[in-house]
Order: sequence, then structure tokens, then C-alpha cells
Amino acid sequence: MSPRTTAKIGLSTASVYPESTASGFELAARLGYDGVEVMVGIDPLSTQIDAIQRLIDYHQLPVLAIHAPTLLIMQRVWGTDPWSKLERSAEAAKELGADVVVVHPPFRWQRDYARGFVEGIARLEAETGVKLAVENMYPWRAPGRDLQAYAPSWDPTEQSYAHTTLDLSHASTAEQDCVDLAATMGRSLTHVHLTDGTGSAKDEHLVPGRGTQRAADLLTELARLDFSGHIIIEINTRRATSRSEREVDLVESLEFTRRHFVKTRRTPFAVSPNGEISELTP
Repeated sequence: MSPRTTAKIGLSTASVYPESTASGFELAARLGYDGVEVMVGIDPLSTQIDAIQRLIDYHQLPVLAIHAPTLLIMQRVWGTDPWSKLERSAEAAKELGADVVVVHPPFRWQRDYARGFVEGIARLEAETGVKLAVENMYPWRAPGRDLQAYAPSWDPTEQSYAHTTLDLSHASTAEQDCVDLAATMGRSLTHVHLTDGTGSAKDEHLVPGRGTQRAADLLTELARLDFSGHIIIEINTRRATSRSEREVDLVESLEFTRRHFVKTRRTPFAVSPNGEISELTP
């Protein structure tokens, strides 16, 4: 069997929506995930650090990352000031033992926030010791044109962030190739939202392997590079008609990741003077 790398495979609590954060922990523990990414704002419990700590203790499952409440529908979660949201997210990560906060770039109408965003992210990382991994987004596509909703850019590789998050569904919507994007991110790539898409203008978040992104190739390449960040399953299961149907998608996603995120072992061999090939044993 090929050896697994040291990176951990976690489940985003967003993957079980409309079920709760508590359900995310329960499913992650029972299905064999290594940890959880908490999407702050999906339900009220996700904003309560004491409650999250009780879930950690009960399920004996770590929080690997915090997803800051920076989505459009979460503009009032943990207040309305965007920097305060990030500060609270970093504090939550430290309290819960996580080392990453996932951050979306600002919306263009958040002018003051966007103007100092790159420098502010670096400052907050230095102050807290927590990695703020800025996530790749996408232009909002409308008939005949693309709308630039994010500033300074929806593509984090255009800025000098120390840490980035690669989301395969967002790459699909942006008509990017996830393997190429990972290579461009280089050493800044800290965190992966493993999912899939078909290139639709909709942010699909499919089970990895069901879309057109090269999810398997990405995992193989990350394993080859000894990627030691987190790989988080972040899929959309809202259309699941039952708990069992949701579990099928979560199990398939985990199995897909484990199958492809392995380091290939190369067997050494020797050739004798007469041309015979033999395998060398350690």
C-alpha cells in the first residue's frame, strides 16, 4: 500500500447544511474524518466557542480551521466591522487549537476594508500567530460580461499573501485549472477545499470526481510535494433527500481523497550483467 502523507483530511460543517454544526462533528467522527472546519455563521451554535469546545471534547475530534463569517449572507455575524470579524475568528482558532482561518477577499463596495486588506492580513497574522489563508473566488458571470465583485482581486495569486486557500469549485466557476492554480500559489498554498465543478457560472461544490476539475491529479501532486496543510471536504449536500443520502456523498468524498492523496512508492531495482531485472529489498 502507498503511504499516506501527513496532511489531515477534514470535513467542513458547511457540507452538512441544512443540518447543524453539531451534526457536522457527529458525521465527521463517525465516518472517519481527521477533523472539522467550522463555518462560522451557518447556525447560531457555530458562533459559540464554548459549545464548539464541548463538541471537540465529546467527539474527540479537533477543529482544524475556522472559516470566518465573510460570506455575503453573513454580513452581520460577529458584528459588521470586517476586521473585527477576522480578529474574532483568529481568537476562536487559537482557543480551539486550530491553526488556520479561511478568509474571503473583500467585496468591492467594502472600500476601506479592501484598500488595506493585503497589509492588514499580514499584520493580523503577525499579531495572532494564526495563518489567515485567503481563498480564491471568481468573477460573477452574467450574460455577455463578468462582474468583478471582489477587491483587490478574486484571484489571491495576484497579491502577496503568505497563505492561501484553494477551492476547486471556485476555480471551476472562474474557469481555472486547479492543478495549475496550485502551482501558481506555490508555497503559499496552505489549505484546500476539496470539491468539484463543471465550469458552470453557479458555485456548484460537487463531490470530488463528479465534475471536470482535475481533483485526483491535484491530490496526487500534493502528495508528491509532501503537502502538510489541511484538505477539507466542502461539498453541497442540500439536495440530499435523507441523512443516508448525505452520508453517501460524505463517504464518497473521503474515500476519493484517501485513494488519490498518497505518495507513490517507487520500487528500486537492479539489472544484472546478463540483463535480468530484480527488485531490491531494503
